[in-house]
Amino acid sequence: MCTVLRHRLPATLAVLALLVPAGCGAADEPADADSSAENTAVGKPWYDEITPASADGAAGGADGPCPLPVTFPVAEGWQAETVEVDLTTAEDPELAAEMAAMMTLRGGATVQCEVGRGPGGGFLRVWTTEQGVTPRAALDAFLADTSLEQATEAQFRDLTVDDLTGVEATWVSKNSLDEVNRGWGAAVSANGQALLFVTNESVFTDRSDLLPVYRLAVQGVRTAG
Repeated sequence: MCTVLRHRLPATLAVLALLVPAGCGAADEPADADSSAENTAVGKPWYDEITPASADGAAGGADGPCPLPVTFPVAEGWQAETVEVDLTTAEDPELAAEMAAMMTLRGGATVQCEVGRGPGGGFLRVWTTEQGVTPRAALDAFLADTSLEQATEAQFRDLTVDDLTGVEATWVSKNSLDEVNRGWGAAVSANGQALLFVTNESVFTDRSDLLPVYRLAVQGVRTAG
């Protein structure tokens, strides 16, 4: 399956075909640590009652899809692909590079991997930062970037998965088409950098479709051996 980076902003449509996998207003002030959500929260905004999907494969590590310093399980019916930018067919390479940067860079993080199941199904993206960025700083910067959407009503809570520690966030996002979605993201530290697992809903996606995929990946993330 060939997965492309998808976004509904009209200005990006001309460069969507250039973003292919290998092989085929201001944000709210971040919440204080004392106001982090409880570890288990039923209903809005965390929906912890939604359980992880069944796994069918894995990504990350040195040899699997999406080389990363961690591995994570991929849900049944979904596929992980490395995100690469191909500008060789662009009529205006300079403009295409500009638009590609908007789609692949956010708040100092670079998208490395996309987990999807086809058009309109929503997707999970994995982003990485430079060395020395903490998980909380990475999430704060990601949500503060308003180049494609505005994130508001952000809530945070601590996250521990196996030997990895980090932070999880949920927020409400609104883009230039006035589409409003709830987002979830988790950031952990591995190999000296922060890795972010971030959901991207579509207008056709229900949280019960995407959250199980996100939960599976985040709860199953492990340091690559």
